[in-house]
Amino acid sequence: MTKAPPKNDYLRQLPYDSTSAIVVFLVALPLCLGVALASNAPLFSGVIAGVVGGVVVGLASRSHLSVSGPAAGLTAIVAASLALLPSFESFLLAVILAGAFQILFGFIRAGVVGDYIPGSVIKGMLAAIGVILILNQIPHLVGDDSLFEMDEDTPRKGNLFVNAFNALGNPDMAALCIGIIGVLILISWEKIQKGKTNWIRFIPGALLTVIAGVLINTIFLRTGWMSPLEGEHLVILPEARSTDEFFALFTGPDWSQWKNQQVWITAITLSLVASIESLLSIEAVDELDPYQRVTPTNRELKAQGIGNVVSGLLGGLPVTSVIVRSSANVNAGARTKSSTMLHGLLLLLSVALIPQVLNLIPKSSLAAILLFTGYKLTKPSLFKLYYQKGWNQFLPLIITILAIVLTDLLKGVMIGIGIGLLFILRSNFRPSSMVTSSGSNYLVRFRRDASFLNKPIIKRQLEEIPENSSVLIDISRADFIDPDVIEVVEDFQKSAPLKNIRVEIKQNIFGKKAI
Repeated sequence: MTKAPPKNDYLRQLPYDSTSAIVVFLVALPLCLGVALASNAPLFSGVIAGVVGGVVVGLASRSHLSVSGPAAGLTAIVAASLALLPSFESFLLAVILAGAFQILFGFIRAGVVGDYIPGSVIKGMLAAIGVILILNQIPHLVGDDSLFEMDEDTPRKGNLFVNAFNALGNPDMAALCIGIIGVLILISWEKIQKGKTNWIRFIPGALLTVIAGVLINTIFLRTGWMSPLEGEHLVILPEARSTDEFFALFTGPDWSQWKNQQVWITAITLSLVASIESLLSIEAVDELDPYQRVTPTNRELKAQGIGNVVSGLLGGLPVTSVIVRSSANVNAGARTKSSTMLHGLLLLLSVALIPQVLNLIPKSSLAAILLFTGYKLTKPSLFKLYYQKGWNQFLPLIITILAIVLTDLLKGVMIGIGIGLLFILRSNFRPSSMVTSSGSNYLVRFRRDASFLNKPIIKRQLEEIPENSSVLIDISRADFIDPDVIEVVEDFQKSAPLKNIRVEIKQNIFGKKAI
């Protein structure tokens, strides 16, 4: 293990962190815009969340390499919430409340919760998000005009599958061309980067996809080979002509909606899912850290909560710690959290100084990035791996995916956790008692801890003892007996004389009631 840099040694590590910040910025910019696009939220809100995730969460967190920002894992919740709430400003209030809940989680030391969620449910949640991302981005990838007409105020009709299928029948050839080329670039560049240790590994495929999309659309514009993408098919970020205009772009929450029940439901949902995703991401990043530093999880919940409060106040999407940007940060050689904060500042400068350049980016290029991200979350090898692990792992994975896709993220995760826990109990369950007999003499021996799960088995064993028998209940080897099991034994003692059954208990722990 490499020796970690001294605490607060930020200036000496700045050359490494500055280089990493540039790489993370190039990865984060298209993702911030893409996540906002997938969430049906203003694109500017995605950049705000990226800035807050970098600067605010970076300052508050004790994680050295984690990068926070708008997350693909929350797109389903955000999109559904925006459809249910009266305005985007009311959604911002939900983001603030979610942040407050996260701060509370940190103070009550809820950081250990992530350790108790079954791995199959976590993978199922991520895979379901991947499926939703893919279905949501197909219309943008093919440039379906009918979708863009519904992006702002008109509720979307149908479901994910219907919208994706209908979009395939209404393509824009320029968007489709740019989107397909973007996907091919991402696939090819990942193979080229594999195993490379030179400068190639620092160039993100997402950046190449965006550059290619801008260049191809420019060629269409100048040559007339195809009708170029314009208007809603391109990124639309507000362009400020002065400092006052720039600060006027930030949106505040609608405080009058605090009595709206849906706002509170959205806040609770966001706080739970964002906290779980952040805890999982932090755990993964700590494993990637070459210095093996450990992030305090309760402090991280507070930092994420502060970030969401600030993001909601400024008009941004909810933030979490995100593994894609964090892993890019690690691979780029970051050493301290200065890299995270610098990348946030670069995002702020880009949207303040060059919005006209960002507005040349085709939405189909961003859709290609998110489509590829969705595939990586739900690739076939995941299902093959969990199938090989057995039905106890495979079924909770599949059920979680179906539950999330067919309902929503929170309900689906709750269903998945319930199913996962049932399978865990089933796979870990072992009978705690055995029955042997010799003639009319029976021995019921407790071999280990007798939990409430053993109650029906023990009850059945005692009920099957015939009349006119002698029973020795040996509990000397049990370290713990659940009160429910004690009650079953006591009930048996009371009813035994009716069947002329004589009962003896070895190592009496039942007090005066035992025979």
